[in-house]
Amino acid sequence: MIHNFGAGPCILPQEVFKQASQAVLEFNGTGLSILEISHRTPEFEAVVDETVRLVKELLNVPEGYSVLLLQGGASLQFSMVPMNLLNEGQPAVYTDTGVWASKAIKEAKLFGNVNVIASSKDKNYNFIPKDYQIPKDAAYFHCTSNNTIYGTEMHQLPKSPIPVVCDMSSDILSRVINVADYDLIYAGAQKNMGPAGVTLVIVKDEILGKTDRKIPSMLDYRIHIEGGSMYNTPPVFAIYVSMLNLRWLTSKGGVAEIEKENISKAEALYREIDRNPLFKGTCAVEDRSRMNICFVMEDPELEKSFLKFAEDRDIIGIKGHRSVGGFRASMYNALPITSVHMLIEAMQDFAEKNKF
Repeated sequence: MIHNFGAGPCILPQEVFKQASQAVLEFNGTGLSILEISHRTPEFEAVVDETVRLVKELLNVPEGYSVLLLQGGASLQFSMVPMNLLNEGQPAVYTDTGVWASKAIKEAKLFGNVNVIASSKDKNYNFIPKDYQIPKDAAYFHCTSNNTIYGTEMHQLPKSPIPVVCDMSSDILSRVINVADYDLIYAGAQKNMGPAGVTLVIVKDEILGKTDRKIPSMLDYRIHIEGGSMYNTPPVFAIYVSMLNLRWLTSKGGVAEIEKENISKAEALYREIDRNPLFKGTCAVEDRSRMNICFVMEDPELEKSFLKFAEDRDIIGIKGHRSVGGFRASMYNALPITSVHMLIEAMQDFAEKNKF
């Protein structure tokens, strides 16, 4: 068995792979592959409808919000958000907590005034800033809930007097959230929701249509709402696999139940990191991510040896991002706790073999 700790695209449940592979050959009695079926058929429209319904049920999305299935990843949302929400002369405020937050800030500056009200860049993004004020005169407040590269996660959302926009690409559907606390949520699907190629957007309808900017149709949330996420040809296969994965999550008991599993997995690995003399964490304890656990070795010279040691045990995807080094164990929803135990066992055995 391969133990896949890769940061993305995500690990998916085996049953989802099996169902998706069958649909590639023949989908839902149509005689056609899911890869060739028209997105305008009733069969595929039912897939979109079910996917949207499952998102709403799993996240308890309130009335007055639209759920969209778009393309372009979170990276396109870096531009779509300010294009739809930011008026000329009015600032938007951002927190800078990692590479993706920084990229979002860069893109937003193309559309207007952007103020960075808090940053952890000077500490190599190893914590989440907390003591800052969100101004009342800004168009919106933007944050990134989980930082895949640095292993930090926002465990509490600050109270905001203005609309809140959040990039939840790497922890969406991994924990219970109150959608009503946010005005726009976006997330690339390829961590917990499905394969790469579809982007989830949950937007409060009343915040749209308030800018005087002319917005190209493909970049206007209102156009996609009117088109039911099918203004243009949607990513059919990615949406279908996401639907299967959302069904799987529902069968597991939903987000509240998967959150318990994610807490157990994270606590087990952090406990070993803190106990094992060869390893140490890289970020503030109170801001540790449940999704992306980053750690290094006390002796960096041993890191290549441990990586090979782990790979020999079919543990893959744990090499850390080059900006942090060391290791990163990404533990998305579908990763079984048995894989976490295998990694812990490898850490213990490696420590035993390298006693001083």
